[in-house]
Amino acid sequence: MLILRTLQWGSQHGHGISVAIRASSLDVLQVEHGSLYPALHRLRKQGWIEAEWKMTENRQRARYYRLTAAGKRQLAAEESRWNDLVQAIARVMNPAGEEER
Repeated sequence: MLILRTLQWGSQHGHGISVAIRASSLDVLQVEHGSLYPALHRLRKQGWIEAEWKMTENRQRARYYRLTAAGKRQLAAEESRWNDLVQAIARVMNPAGEEER
């Protein structure tokens, strides 16, 4: 979900995706390359992202990923499930009628 959300803002290479997630989470979330690139491969296989080779700002060749229409639909579904999960956890953590301590 975080990769798809990051790509919603525009195409990005793998390292840029990792940096964006870390920066937007104020350094709380750090995606290691050993986890990121297999995830990118799975997302491509599912048709949620596409990739093409381009030159970076440093004039290095890198694969840039972008969100597909199917990826946008998947992101919306993932966000809906995430919101449901957050609400369910909140209900468990703070049942109705329980006073703040």
